[in-house]
Amino acid sequence: MKSLNIIVLFISLALLFSCNSKPAGEEASTTEAGKAAVATGKSYQVNTANSAIMWTGSKIGGDHSGTLNLSDGSIAVEDGQVTGGSFTIDMNSIKNTDLAADKQGDLEGHLKNEDFFDVTKFPQGKFEITKITSVTGDPAASHLVYGNLTIKDVTKQVGFKTKINVTASGVQVTSPPFTIDRTEFNVKYGSDKFFDNLKDKAINDDISLKLNISAS
Repeated sequence: MKSLNIIVLFISLALLFSCNSKPAGEEASTTEAGKAAVATGKSYQVNTANSAIMWTGSKIGGDHSGTLNLSDGSIAVEDGQVTGGSFTIDMNSIKNTDLAADKQGDLEGHLKNEDFFDVTKFPQGKFEITKITSVTGDPAASHLVYGNLTIKDVTKQVGFKTKINVTASGVQVTSPPFTIDRTEFNVKYGSDKFFDNLKDKAINDDISLKLNISAS
């Protein structure tokens, strides 16, 4: 009986840690805000209808995912290379895509209120490119992009892998999943770094993001 109890304990612990695993993606480098890159060359306007940020957040028991839209933006290209750019994130557009339609509204409303992104007070986020370097030997990425990410009026420079495709008609920027620590942008609700005794109510500090941005 004792050995059976030990087996049950190990199984329970395995389930706990698997349910509380970090969302997929490499951790983005995060530093203090840098100087924006000088955007030289031709400017392409972001096609907001065909661009989005995909997000995933996790907690004990599972995860949720969804999208964020862009309200405007531009990407500059000179001699076939991206030199700079920026885009504005419409925080009111946050949408859940994994729940049934009758449950999506509750989660979206919670993410928009003061516990999380407080979109009434902070309706916009922003990303502004500070530096781009080439990547070789990685089928998932062609470049490392660094930029100032602003959420809730907190700005940090983050760096992550992307695949950039420049053509005569425009620019396509996609990324494999990468993670940022939401608490660095003052989104602390449910974080066991700031609140005690959360137990199975704790929400992972890391958010997984993927970019799909089209400009023409």
